[in-house]
Amino acid sequence: MGAKFDYAQAEEIRDAFARHCVRYLFLGKSGAILLGFPDTTQDADLFVEKSAVNGRAIVAALRELGFALTHADAADIERGKDFVQLKNGPFDVDLVFAPDGIETFADAWRRHVDVEGFPVCHLDDIIASKAAANRVRDRETLPRLRAFREYWLQRGR
Repeated sequence: MGAKFDYAQAEEIRDAFARHCVRYLFLGKSGAILLGFPDTTQDADLFVEKSAVNGRAIVAALRELGFALTHADAADIERGKDFVQLKNGPFDVDLVFAPDGIETFADAWRRHVDVEGFPVCHLDDIIASKAAANRVRDRETLPRLRAFREYWLQRGR
């Protein structure tokens, strides 16, 4: 298991993905943390737009970050496999091309929140995705995420 997700990792992703013009959004707990959710996670969850051009850009950006992508990893990313988990780099990354509970990347992009240059899924999309995935760890996190949502909305989001 890699180190906990932190702000420095988010900056590395943001900067490398910007250099390669990758279309993506922070999702999951890593996205919620960037929105201010007080929690930890082990990886960066990224909702990435599914296209051949974006897939090639993702591969280039990840290699620049130091990920040792196999030919199979690169092919999965370029074709937009629904879920690609990477543990072969400086930190752990989950690439999600088709997250549960979110219709399309374009829909999520229209609702996204920009946090200091980080494109982050709207908290409602993060909650919808976790609810739709219905994993035990997501069910355990959902009450706290929903409580945080009330606080977050009161702050003017």
